[in-house]
Amino acid sequence: MQRLPIRSLAGLAAIGLLALTGCGTEAGGPAAGRAAATGAGKDIRAQKVLRLTTVHEETGMTLLEGPVFDEDGGLIVVDVTAPAGEPKVLRVDVGKKTSRQVHTDDRGAYTSAQFSPYDGRLYLTDFSHGDIVSLAPDGSDPRTFYSGEVDGARMNPDDIAFDEEGHLYVSDSRGLTEGEAKGRVVRIDRDGRNATVLADELAAPNGISFDADYRGLWFSELTQNRVSYLLLDGEGGVASRHTAIRVDGGIAQTDSIAVDADGNLYQALHGRPAMAVYDRHGERLATVEVPARAAEGLESATNVAITPGGTKAYMTVSGPAGGYLYTFDALAEGIRQSNGG
Repeated sequence: MQRLPIRSLAGLAAIGLLALTGCGTEAGGPAAGRAAATGAGKDIRAQKVLRLTTVHEETGMTLLEGPVFDEDGGLIVVDVTAPAGEPKVLRVDVGKKTSRQVHTDDRGAYTSAQFSPYDGRLYLTDFSHGDIVSLAPDGSDPRTFYSGEVDGARMNPDDIAFDEEGHLYVSDSRGLTEGEAKGRVVRIDRDGRNATVLADELAAPNGISFDADYRGLWFSELTQNRVSYLLLDGEGGVASRHTAIRVDGGIAQTDSIAVDADGNLYQALHGRPAMAVYDRHGERLATVEVPARAAEGLESATNVAITPGGTKAYMTVSGPAGGYLYTFDALAEGIRQSNGG
């Protein structure tokens, strides 16, 4: 397998793990994109919690994603590029600063994690194989929830958002490796039987999250650096769609999205260990970033989980230096929309 610099899901290539390429984007150093990304709002410095992973010899990289709190307060994290036999899903005790393996297998490249409000199981997206799998909360009883084509094409599922009834909304990054706008937002019924395309011809959709009121979906397109809003009609369809935010990230690109209780968007940045925070009207409120002295060897901040009912946030950050958890104080309390995705 070709050994490439780590990329926050910009494309996967072969043998059960796909090499993350970044669609031609080269990640910069600690200050990459700083001028472009701090043009508005305040700066928030994240603090290191612990290093969770090192670069895997077999894959030449490590990439943490999908932080989500379980019912007992443990933080579940996935390592997208972990090889067979090494932890692909980890549980972190953020107080004790320890972690343990929850799940591994010889197949999946898992890019997100979230608990279903319907059955309480942990759902994972397997970007490489186009599947969505679920686990019992303790990591046992793996099941394939959805596999196969949607409207004649197999998915590259990236992130997940659940509605209040437990139906899934998936960002499908189909077309990413070809550099073509073939991506989609897909709705899958909670029983896994019916899948519907809600939006198509998208440029590598990545992050996806409901707004605070569950009226619509925010989703980002990695290769266009834009966030769009999909207003839903309440019956499983779409009422309208528009471009909501154009992210001025320099060489950094839009990755996963989380939303807090005030409706603020936390837009992760691929290509820089930072997040941009916007209000629901598109005003840039803040930039969360790893301090420059610690940023050497860290290339992307992929996602964040905010403590449910609290403001302590935990951000997954990765690069040649390893996979880390960083923490900061969010602008508002955490809700389901800021816990996994």
